[in-house]
Parts: sequence; structure tokens; C-alpha cells
Amino acid sequence: MGLLSFITVVILSMLCSPCFTSAQQLYVGQAITDCNNPDITPAVFGYEYNGVNTSCQTYLTFRSNPPYNNVSAISDLLASDPSQLSEINEVSETETFDTNRLVIVPVNCSRSGEYYQRNTSYVIKEAAGYLFISNNTLQGLTTCQAIANQNPGLTSSNLSIGARLNAPLRCACPTKNQSDLGIKYLMSYLVAEGDEVSLISQRFGADTKLTSEANSLPNTNINPFTTFLVPLENPPSVSQTIEPPPPPLSPPPPPTPTSTSNKSSSKTWLYALIGALGGSALILVLGIVFYCRVFRRSKKKTDSITVSESFGAFEKPQEKKTDQESKDFLDSISADIALSLKTYRFQELQNATNNFSTSNWIKGSVYCGTINGDSAAIKKMDGDVSKEINLLHKINHSNLIRLSGVCFSDGYWYLVYEYAANGPLSDWIYYDINDGKFLDWGQRIQILLDVATGLNYLHSYTTPSHVHKDIKSSNILLDTDFRAKIANFGMARSAEGQEDHFSLTKHIVGTIGYMAPEYLEHGLVSTKLDVYAFGVLMLETLTGKEVAVLYEENKHLSDVLNAVLKDEDGQESWRNFMDPSLQERYPSELAKFLVKLIDNCLEKNPAVRPAMDEIVQLLSRTMNNSMAWELSNV
Repeated sequence: MGLLSFITVVILSMLCSPCFTSAQQLYVGQAITDCNNPDITPAVFGYEYNGVNTSCQTYLTFRSNPPYNNVSAISDLLASDPSQLSEINEVSETETFDTNRLVIVPVNCSRSGEYYQRNTSYVIKEAAGYLFISNNTLQGLTTCQAIANQNPGLTSSNLSIGARLNAPLRCACPTKNQSDLGIKYLMSYLVAEGDEVSLISQRFGADTKLTSEANSLPNTNINPFTTFLVPLENPPSVSQTIEPPPPPLSPPPPPTPTSTSNKSSSKTWLYALIGALGGSALILVLGIVFYCRVFRRSKKKTDSITVSESFGAFEKPQEKKTDQESKDFLDSISADIALSLKTYRFQELQNATNNFSTSNWIKGSVYCGTINGDSAAIKKMDGDVSKEINLLHKINHSNLIRLSGVCFSDGYWYLVYEYAANGPLSDWIYYDINDGKFLDWGQRIQILLDVATGLNYLHSYTTPSHVHKDIKSSNILLDTDFRAKIANFGMARSAEGQEDHFSLTKHIVGTIGYMAPEYLEHGLVSTKLDVYAFGVLMLETLTGKEVAVLYEENKHLSDVLNAVLKDEDGQESWRNFMDPSLQERYPSELAKFLVKLIDNCLEKNPAVRPAMDEIVQLLSRTMNNSMAWELSNV
């Protein structure tokens, strides 16, 4: 942004936003991942002490995940009073929360030097660096830079299991301007994938404008694994932690009719313009100072968040495209995609989904619809979808979800996919005796073979090859014949064809439990990430247990496998290991073979893991042998 453009924005912002001075903090954004950059914005160390009080009652949010999924564990981790935590979440002190439930955590926030913070301590339980501890264990309630600053003499490379770290949690107290507006609390909300400023504000009954100002947001872009202050007049309630279904979508507003000549209106604008120019001299000086001291310093870091070793170039973090950029992108690809994708009008999608009614809602921002007599899944997306569209319209494989069309309307993208009637694999493999859903042995092997075949296509038959990066049971969809299709390519990225090639990223994003150790610890990316995640998927498919439950029961996933691999007789160990819904209706020798394959996929050293084409061959033979076993047991 040039100096003149920046000053113009500052002037307009101050003229149009009289409450600008109530801004509380600078939103830290993706600087949280730039752990080793010495020239970093002070915002990564905490929220600035600029409030009325040196301490205050406030609230954090936390998403329950084993082993931090009960009142006691979350309270200990975040230095909160368990009785207060149980009271505000309306549960008993012995309660265990559902996985990924949003939990409200009451804390006392205090001044520490130049910053507000809530101090807690963390005992290292597994090999991990500061980035993993801050982004995954503490879910972004602190930063790698803040932990390093609080623990001089320790670095990510010399951390040992059992060591105790001081961790400053990000919290803040209201400024005088905010207090004057009735704001009593600044809740530290953990941003999740797909969150938007307006939706967060609406969810907690906050004013969107005040929320943006509380975080000094120059735009509406917010990133996962970051904290985001939500200004509240009243304490948050447990009803606000429940994820609501999205409201029915409304059509784009009609264009504002052009006004006829109005002399008095013209004079009003003239007076306003004269007043604006009269006060701009002072604002100009302030703008120059602010630009030089803040933006130039932060620019040094934001332009180098992610580095790719293979190309020796820096990649900027993904940003939301403006409406015009999105329209330009749609125009630019229209000719290219004409043969494989259709460009829909928004009204067509409204008609297909009964105006995006709740009866057509599937999950999240996905709706089912009927287009030309065929079922389709329609997903509303906000942000840059160009990479996903460019990838999906070029690939054609029965085990990868097919993108059939796109639409851009009112600032949002709508992607139209083929419809998978039986939904995600996660609805079928987690054992529940009451849900009536069951997959037999042959169906499970066929699904795993389908997934492996789709991944092998991505790794070996696309140009360039691609890594999916988010293989998990909820991203595997099943059609009417229970054949698997890999979905959700939002995190996919290109990779070199060589199996020993790695690229480096500092932006660690993914699903806990599925992410390979070299990615978590060092940011290394290769096709072997998908191999590791596929090993976890196989393990869930055989055991009928979510990976979070497996980690809750065992310190390492290898512990799950060792028990059955070391048991020669295998009777009791296998009975405890395999999904109870199978009721021992499976070939034990083939099951043992798959456990060994899973063990190979979960190797800590990525170079030792098998390639996807090898896995396809092994599973293909397993499928043939399974069919023979089923015929012999008819």
C-alpha cells in the first residue's frame, strides 16, 4: 500500500468511523507462525496494556479435545477455576465435553509489563516445538514468540518431555472508550476455519463495528489459530457455544436506484467535503506517523510467512479476494472451464435449494439441491477459491469428488459438487450400537482401496502432483453404492513428483491426530503427509473409534498397534481392537496384514512410509482375498 493510498484510507476511516479511537488492539494475524523472525510485531507477545484497569474478569474460549475434554483438564491447562468453568458452561465439575465443543473459560486477566495476560504453565507430554504447543495444545491462546519470550534459555529444539513451560494466555481489559460504550468484557475467541467477523459478532450478540474496532481490523480477514477479541456487555452464555445452522440465504440486494437531481443533497455533500478537507491536515500528519511506525515494520514480516525450499521463493499467506478480483477470476476462467464446469446464476441455485432452506441444509455451509433432475451438493464459500477450482476442474477420477459448476454472487462463491447420498465416512465407522449404521468387512476394504486409489491419482497422475493435506473420515464421502470419493480440496497444494522431496511451511493447519510428526514439528510437506493420514484413517476404519478416542486411550497410536502385533494368539487382543459391530466377522490374517500396513504408514520417518501406489497394490490384493473369504463363508 502506497503512502498516499494509506493516508486516504486513514482519512476516510476517521471521517466515517467516529468511534475509531475506541480501537483496542492490533489483530496479530498470521504473524503467529513466524516463530524465528526477530523483526516481529510486538502484538505477538500479547495484548497491549491500555485499559482502564490493571486486571479484570474476562473469558477465553477453548475447543474440547482429548485429553483436554473435561472440566478438570481444561481448568488445569488454562489456569481457570473449575467451579466457575462448570457453572458458566452449565455442567457438573466431573463433566466430559463432546469433542470439539466450544467451552467458555472464565479467567482473571492482569497486567504484566507492557501487556495483559493470564499466566499458566504447561508440562511437555510429547516431542513438540513451541509452534505445536501454541497452535495445537493451547489452540492459539498464546503464540510461539510469547512462550519463547517467557522461557529464556529454552528453544524448540531442546525441549524435553516433562519440562515445565510458562505460557502467557492472550486476554485484555476494556479501554476507557469501550467502557463508556457499555463494554464490560473482551472475550478471547479462538478463530476456526470458516469464521467471519460478522458471524462471530452475531453469535455472541456483539456489534460488528465495535468488534472490528476492538481488533483494529483494516479488513475482514481473520485466520485460524488466532485469538480475536469480542466486546461484550454481558458475560457469554452456554447457548452461544452451540454451533447454529446457517440462516437461509437471501438474494443479492437490488441495485440502488439512481437519484434524480437534488440540489440540497449536493450542497450537503459539498459542505461535508469542505469540512473533511479542513480537518485533513492534522489527520495527514497522524497518518504519516502511524504508517511509518506500524505498517512498514509489519510489512517486513507479512511478506515472508511461508517459504518453499523447492523454488527458493516466498509465498504470501492466502488472503480473501475482493469482489472485483473474484469477478475477474470468474471471467478469466470462464472460457477455460466451459467444457468441464457450468457457471450458474444465483437464482438457479436458489431454486434448486428452495431458497437455501433449512430443510435442504446438510452441514456447515453445504446444502443439497436438485438441478435438472439430478441431486447436487452446493457449498457456500468466502475467500479465495481459485486454487480449488483450478485443481478440481482439471482432474477427473471416480474417487475424487466432481465439481460440476460455480457461481459468484454478493461477495460469496458457490461451488456445485456431485451429491454423495450416504454422506461422510465418519457417519458410518464410529461404533454406536444404537445408530443402525453398519459397514461390513468387504465394504470397509473397498472404501479404503477407493481412497488410496484417489490419493495415488493426486500423487502420481496430476501435473504437477498434489498433496491433499486434510485426509480424514469426514472428508471421505460415500455414494449410493458406498464407493468412496475424496472431498474438500481447500488445503491441497502442489508438490514435486519425487517421493523424497519436501517443501517447508510455517503455517501449520490441519486436523489434530491426522497430521504427520514432520509437519507438526518442522513444517515439512510432501505426499507422505497423506500416507500418514491414510494410516490413521485405516486405523479408525478397523477399530470403529475416532482418533481422538484412540489418543485418549493410548499415549501414541503405535501403542494401539503393538498390543495386537505382539499377541501371537490374538484372540483377546483382536477382540478389543476390532470394531465391535463386525462381531468377529472378518478374516483374521487379512486384518493382521492391514495392521502391519497401518504401522508402516505411521512411521515417524516419512522416507520409510510406503508410497501410495504400493498401498493401492497391497489393498487391491487384500480386496481380492476378502472377496474369496466372503464366498467361502456364505
